[in-house]
Amino acid sequence: MDYPALDAISPVDGRYRRQTEVLSTFFSEASIIRYRLKTEVEYFIALCEIPLPQLKQFDAGFFPQLRKYYLEFQTSSAVEVKEIERETNHDIKAIEYFLRRRFDELGIGEYKEFIHFGLTSQDINNTAFPMATRDAMTMVIFPLLKDILAQLEAFAKEWQHIPMLAHTHGQPASPTFLGKEIYVFAERMQEQLKTLFRIPVTAKFGGATGNLNAHYVAYPSINWHCFAEGFVHDKLGLERQRTTTQIEHYDQLAALFDNMKRINNILIDLDRDIWTYISMEYFKQKVVGKEVGSSAMPHKVNPIDFENSEGNLGIANALFEFLAAKLPISRLQRDLTDSTVLRNLGVPLAHSMIAYASLSKGLGKLLLNKDKLAADLQNNQAVIAEAIQTILRRESYPDPYGALKMLTRGEGRITTETFTQFIAELNVSQEVKEELKALSPENYTGRFSLPE
Repeated sequence: MDYPALDAISPVDGRYRRQTEVLSTFFSEASIIRYRLKTEVEYFIALCEIPLPQLKQFDAGFFPQLRKYYLEFQTSSAVEVKEIERETNHDIKAIEYFLRRRFDELGIGEYKEFIHFGLTSQDINNTAFPMATRDAMTMVIFPLLKDILAQLEAFAKEWQHIPMLAHTHGQPASPTFLGKEIYVFAERMQEQLKTLFRIPVTAKFGGATGNLNAHYVAYPSINWHCFAEGFVHDKLGLERQRTTTQIEHYDQLAALFDNMKRINNILIDLDRDIWTYISMEYFKQKVVGKEVGSSAMPHKVNPIDFENSEGNLGIANALFEFLAAKLPISRLQRDLTDSTVLRNLGVPLAHSMIAYASLSKGLGKLLLNKDKLAADLQNNQAVIAEAIQTILRRESYPDPYGALKMLTRGEGRITTETFTQFIAELNVSQEVKEELKALSPENYTGRFSLPE
């Protein structure tokens, strides 16, 4: 850990900084300034490309230079913007003033009144934050989730034929396959990722109250709604919301957060199941040389990766839930409550990142304990009672469920001998008796195969 991180208030920027710092590329103050600059620069260029009458003479040779302000963004530029903001007390106006200075330096100051022309601050924020979210999801979060999914699919394939005692209500139940139980989580993730990919990344771009009033009053002959649609889609790679107030609806952003919460809930479920399997000794964990499991008990190898994952997923989900509930609500045409909330978009993603890394690490340390799996099956012969009573039902045997209930819910331990004696006394054909005697917890598993 870098020593400055010791002064951080949040573990996201402190203890876990090394794991989460990639998100600063998208959600740090400097990065949001860069995204805001992108919208402002591309908007000015788009006005030139109409072209507006006053911009017909603008030399397109300056476009690459203008784009450098966000493509080759420097920390010094962020510092300058923040210094301007200290005077203006307005973050977006500081962006405009920054660009006005650059236009003067380039000798194109006569065009600077068309920087931020007809726009309101939310036309910039409500494109900057969606771009940041889209890029973070595409470049960071999706790959991490796909890596976890790949791990689960690999385990499911490796263990698809390994029988395992199931537990319903914490009690021994009809056997299953270990690979199938792992694939349950893989399939759930697959479905949620499909949904996640379908959620559009939307933006608001329509002036002070969404009707492009200033644009139409200045140039009534231009179809500004059509311009805005093309600009947001073609230049920024987002989908424009057509009918808005001063701010974005945030409904699709809320949908994304709700989807992320569902994915994280699936992984919490996985964390808890693997934790339990470890406690049951179905899995052991690879020992890492100098790591310590307990400050007092030298023998311990704790499932800390799954516990860390569960804890961080819980924090992430609490924030996702708040964001999804709060952001779509605004008084009348807007209030400012969304502004401070938006600045926290990276926080639940950071906690999710920490959780995904811990989960992936934990999965990589799992060692299958086949002996324990086999022993639990052998020690729970009672679970084939369902199989026996089902075959007897097929044979129209009178009240087989009641008979098996009387046999298996007594005080004594159920063994193979218990069933051997029971089967021998049944009034059924020898062929059926042989069928029943062939049953075991190891082969009473149903069928499971991975999708092609």
